[in-house]
Amino acid sequence: MELFYVPEGSVAASVRSLMIEGDEFHHLSRVLRKKEGEHIRVTDGSGLSLEVLITSVGKRSLEGEILARSVVERPATGVTVAISLLKAPARFDFFLEKATELGVSGVIPMMTQRTVSQPPRERFKGRMERWRNIMLSAARQSGRFHLPVLHEPLSFREALGLKGYDLRLIPYEGSGVVPELDFPGKKVLFLIGGEGGFTPGEVEAASETGFREMSFGRSILRAESAGIFAVALVRTRLLAGPPSEWL
Repeated sequence: MELFYVPEGSVAASVRSLMIEGDEFHHLSRVLRKKEGEHIRVTDGSGLSLEVLITSVGKRSLEGEILARSVVERPATGVTVAISLLKAPARFDFFLEKATELGVSGVIPMMTQRTVSQPPRERFKGRMERWRNIMLSAARQSGRFHLPVLHEPLSFREALGLKGYDLRLIPYEGSGVVPELDFPGKKVLFLIGGEGGFTPGEVEAASETGFREMSFGRSILRAESAGIFAVALVRTRLLAGPPSEWL
């Protein structure tokens, strides 16, 4: 059953019906041609799972009756990737899509010394909206009941000061370290450099603030590949445990 989204907090525990508008309505009615009497699965992106019977389809909205509701627990393991903005916007978009499909918990657009694209922060509003739509589409496709968080852009120095993570890792091409890492139940933060990677000074500063360096292998990965690999690495390790731990 396909999964569709309504805004977080828009479905109170007492209500027995809901309305879907905007882009989700367009996708339901114009793309998938959903009709009255069909069943769909709806979430608010925070774990709520609703089985909904479509009762009416209008020109701008769809109404449905809530037949059943439950809550999907958030995975105990969380993976956040702080990744440099990239010169080619399509490559950053590709990372967002694939990382969302793989189960990323959060994404932080980051500006490092070698980041080529560093627009003023006031110009990020339009980009953030586009990035959220990309992540929403990927979450819908992959059936995620918890939407990843798209954080406000940060400088590299600001990213170094982030708290609340059990593991803070900085993969880079000059490292030969493959540390023993225990991911299950941890909140993990990866720093991923852009074109040209991190400077030696950035790697040193990360180490001084508690980040652990690591290697992603012999070949040099492009930034979007490294970001995807980081999420896939955690996901792969979790597959060795019970399904309750999977991303």
